[in-house]
Amino acid sequence: MAFETLFQPIELGSLSIPNRVIMAPLTRARTPDSVPGKLQEAYYGQRAGSGLIISEATNISPTARGYVYTPGIWTDEQEAGWQRVVNAVHAKGGRIAMQLWHVGRVSHEMVQPDGQKPVAPSALKGEGAQCFVEFEDGSAGQHPTSTPRALETDEIPGIVDDYRQAAVRAKRAGFDMVEVHAANAYLLNQFLATGTNQRTDQYGGSVENRARFPLEVVDAVIEVYGADRVGIRLTPFIEIFGLTDDEPEAMSFYLADELAKRGLAYIHLNEPNWAGGDNQFPDGFREQMRKRFNGSLIYCGHYDAAKGEALLKSGNGDLVAYGRPYIANPDLAERFLANASLNEPDHDTFYGGDEKGYTDYPFMDNGFDRIG
Repeated sequence: MAFETLFQPIELGSLSIPNRVIMAPLTRARTPDSVPGKLQEAYYGQRAGSGLIISEATNISPTARGYVYTPGIWTDEQEAGWQRVVNAVHAKGGRIAMQLWHVGRVSHEMVQPDGQKPVAPSALKGEGAQCFVEFEDGSAGQHPTSTPRALETDEIPGIVDDYRQAAVRAKRAGFDMVEVHAANAYLLNQFLATGTNQRTDQYGGSVENRARFPLEVVDAVIEVYGADRVGIRLTPFIEIFGLTDDEPEAMSFYLADELAKRGLAYIHLNEPNWAGGDNQFPDGFREQMRKRFNGSLIYCGHYDAAKGEALLKSGNGDLVAYGRPYIANPDLAERFLANASLNEPDHDTFYGGDEKGYTDYPFMDNGFDRIG
């Protein structure tokens, strides 16, 4: 089967990309000191054939963390490590965006500086939520999150500035774009959702108030990169880590309108089936997002090449992001183009470890040059 639309070039904001097969952000927990190294240079360089790599979620500050062994972008050493990763991708002709991350309440005192409480819009524990911690014996694993404290109103500008400074470092490191992580029940998503945001100040209550902080973050990042090099990831209708929301559609449409006014490069939407099950977007949702937002729309969630091609041909999406297929297939775009079979991912090596299950998946042997 030919996948003509998947392999048409596109202008993503002001970035020209050669195909519409996007590598989704994937937490792999392989930076024990939070600094990307040779392993990450190899991993991302191998996957440079995607239209755009979106990096694993990257902590904007020490207090943004909820998972050990995940990278950051708040120190000179981290910035230098990421610069080497970017150089490895660019050397292979690829393009890469950094995803900026603050977990909010999906954390624990064991991960936070000086054992302090995680922060959130409201002091509500994420029921059933797990973070990833290092125990006293040196082992690491899942652990229930702790109860956060509610952010004071006057603390929010400081976190906005953390995002701004992270974007400054990402730009110095050479990233082609940045993506604001406002999805998957992390801090910005916690502000957007009714079930996690019970504030009574200007950051709580109405759709407009709940969107205020995420939009302030977007504006701060735009100051650094320009709107045409900034995207945002959203997960409306996904209820994980104890997050619930009574107004996901209204919030999505409001954000689409506001982000269109700003000229944002793209909105990256994670499908409701991402967390399992057969949940789908409501009828007409994609059409409304297309009507309201004048940038590019990226969709992610259990797509293969054929489903991705069908989405693009429908006109409701512009690009398709692939997560787990990119774990096991560093040359995923090339395999799609050749209609080749795919490697199966090893779930036991998704998080933590070394090159096993990370940089050792085989490339196809059909005449394409190996990438990486």
